[in-house]
Amino acid sequence: MDLEKRILALMENDARMNPRTMAVMLDEEESLVAAAIEKMEKEKVILGYNTIINWEKMGDDGVTAMIDVKVLPEREVGFHKVAERICRFPEVRCVYLMSGTYDLSVVVSGENMKEIADFISSKLSTLDQVQSTVTHFILKRYKQDNFIFEEPEQDKRLVVSP
Repeated sequence: MDLEKRILALMENDARMNPRTMAVMLDEEESLVAAAIEKMEKEKVILGYNTIINWEKMGDDGVTAMIDVKVLPEREVGFHKVAERICRFPEVRCVYLMSGTYDLSVVVSGENMKEIADFISSKLSTLDQVQSTVTHFILKRYKQDNFIFEEPEQDKRLVVSP
């Protein structure tokens, strides 16, 4: 595996890891690792750095929904143009082109269910290319980007042996 892919594999698990630590782990020069990271940032291979937060522990009652969207594709651009337009809405966190019954899967966040309903009715469904939507509200996150939100409870029963 080439150096850039090995660096990305490390960063995917811990974006806070510094180039010096990566260099030691990869048995490479620190300057080479730092230069590779800088190059990947400039080339937009690395788009940004995120933190996975368990907002429930901070008392946040925000709502996330996954919206399946059936779209009428445009001639010569397909789904690309409508997907770009949907991406620009501030409520939208992710947009994916999907196979199956629906064309796009859109992940949105809001303060409450009404805010998401307003987004769907006033912004998303009013786009000319949007034919229909199906909304799924996320009730609980168990795992995101390889991070488990709660460790399973330990069985506290006494072991009974014959």
